[in-house]
Amino acid sequence: MEVRSENNKQLLAVGELWHPRLRTGLTNRISFITRPPPRLQHLLHSPPPLVPPRNYKSNGFLKVSCNGGLNQMRAGICHMVTVARLLNLTLIVPELDKTSFWADPSDFEDIFDARHFIDSLRDEVRIVKRLPKRFSRSHGFEAFRMPPVSWSNEKYYLEKVLLLFSKYKVVHFNKIDTRLANNGIPLELQKLRCRVNFQGLKFTPEIETLGNKLVLILQEKGPFMVLHLRYEMDMLAFSGCTHGCTVEEAKELKQLRYAYPWWREKEIVSEERRQQGLCPLTPEEAALILQALGFDKETQIYIASGEIYGSERRLAPLELHFHGL
Repeated sequence: MEVRSENNKQLLAVGELWHPRLRTGLTNRISFITRPPPRLQHLLHSPPPLVPPRNYKSNGFLKVSCNGGLNQMRAGICHMVTVARLLNLTLIVPELDKTSFWADPSDFEDIFDARHFIDSLRDEVRIVKRLPKRFSRSHGFEAFRMPPVSWSNEKYYLEKVLLLFSKYKVVHFNKIDTRLANNGIPLELQKLRCRVNFQGLKFTPEIETLGNKLVLILQEKGPFMVLHLRYEMDMLAFSGCTHGCTVEEAKELKQLRYAYPWWREKEIVSEERRQQGLCPLTPEEAALILQALGFDKETQIYIASGEIYGSERRLAPLELHFHGL
């Protein structure tokens, strides 16, 4: 009962924060931020001066292969920059996952500004685009491959992993999702992880231009909110959450779990997961939450995600309650 009471307080607090009268004022402030006066625009587009590089003796080269979707890969990159700084390593520009459910063929340079990534973090860690030729396969060299232990703190990397670089010179982390603990690590490491996420990882100019154009189009129509439902096919298959799905859809999601051997859990009881609070909100539940928070039916909502599983059938409740979807 105490937990429910606290949740209710939080719900009311958020509802007050997003009251329609406040929402308009907030959007106006965002409009100013995204469309600065002309006299300031040249300052925002000017590249920042290069920070002096950190001078240190590298203990070896860290090569990393990302896994998961873009959000998971981005978080993993933040972890690995932090690990490279902790162990005084030279980091190779990360390889993005091309074998996941999304089968995206993009390289790091296709998504992120690689030069900015290297230059903006040079006062913390040395980052290079590729290994020296002496460590290439054409020279008969094979890096030591391993997945670090999930949710590890700095002691694991200092006591277990650092020794590997003394022996192998190049270590290849073939999985980097959730490989660094969220909590209980030194504050300076937490700060660096945040810095990588909010400053080091910058989208390419082409992607930023497209994103800014999209935001401006939405702003021209008035206040808006962006909703990431997390209700794509791979998310439901991985979590085993089939509430509201047809029998055929539940079978299809189960088949997808078996199609990817690195998804460890195959047999999942959906209702048990749901009762444990481990399932994403369904579109129907998301509609109820937004109504409870005070959003009216004319709120402009942009669905930011992959294809919603069940398509129009599952989005119908949201469209019923929110005409600006």
